[in-house]
Amino acid sequence: MLGEIIVKILFIGGSGNISLSSSQRLLEQGHELWLLNRSGQCAELVGAHYIKADINHEAQVKSQLQSHEWDVVVNWIAFTKSDVARDVALFTSKTKQYVFISSASCYQNPGPTPIITENTPLANPFWQYSRDKIAAEEFLLAAYQQTDFPVTIVRPSHTYSRVIPLTIGGWTEYTAVARMKAGKPIVVQGDGNALWTLTHADDFAVGFCGLLGNPLTLGEDYHITSDLFLSWNEIYQQTAAAVGVEAKIVHVTSDKICALNSDYTGTLLGDKSVTAIFDNSKIRSIVPQFNPKITYAEGIQRVISWFEADRARQIINPKTDAFIDLLIAKA
Repeated sequence: MLGEIIVKILFIGGSGNISLSSSQRLLEQGHELWLLNRSGQCAELVGAHYIKADINHEAQVKSQLQSHEWDVVVNWIAFTKSDVARDVALFTSKTKQYVFISSASCYQNPGPTPIITENTPLANPFWQYSRDKIAAEEFLLAAYQQTDFPVTIVRPSHTYSRVIPLTIGGWTEYTAVARMKAGKPIVVQGDGNALWTLTHADDFAVGFCGLLGNPLTLGEDYHITSDLFLSWNEIYQQTAAAVGVEAKIVHVTSDKICALNSDYTGTLLGDKSVTAIFDNSKIRSIVPQFNPKITYAEGIQRVISWFEADRARQIINPKTDAFIDLLIAKA
């Protein structure tokens, strides 16, 4: 739908790990993209317009948005019911479509079928983050049903572009990769055989941008993921291969990891300790060109190249490093 006309789009956020690729794609397609963020800039998004504001300061934002109307508003940094309630107040009658970025961790897993679809129930007893997203979805769908607030819900699942998508010592840290390069063992949860879906943000952007400006998506929910999946053992070995080594894996149960550090309870027991494979039929039905192509071996090589282009990005967290050593000692 976006290819037909120039659309005026507001991204709240828009320069992060998932969203940057979508911002770049929209600018390449010639759309009028605005970003609302606290810095009022992003050097990588040439041609974008900016509103310098903090979305959490509602009065300030309302004043700065007063003269604008939008074809599409996307909030990349809304997490709770109160966040989206604020947005409904701000954007009612001001946008033709509001897109909420939820999470595939909201799905009940294991669910009624091995393959996750949009009909899989939403429930996560282990992770407050996911329950907050579910509550936000419920609020927005009620607003759609009661007042025609034009919401579309999108659920990414472990999407990466400038993060290392490993369970312990990854994401914005370089800790696990540094250990691999030094020949030190790393920890993989469980037996490492659970299957997991990783999606590069460039692939995600194709499906995501195809939803924008399409009235058929209002009141609907979509997950957007790769069709490729790997075991966690394969994910760690392919990450190691990207830096020219072989991973020395020590397996530790998720229960033991969480008992020693409860911060992992949500991300492990509520997410990465179980298999997650997705049926993307629904997103393809509305965006036929969605066809994820980037393998993890290719994607992680891009990520490693980005980290190694700047030493400041190669953050080694001594607490994480010590925790990995502790897990190995108790394995």
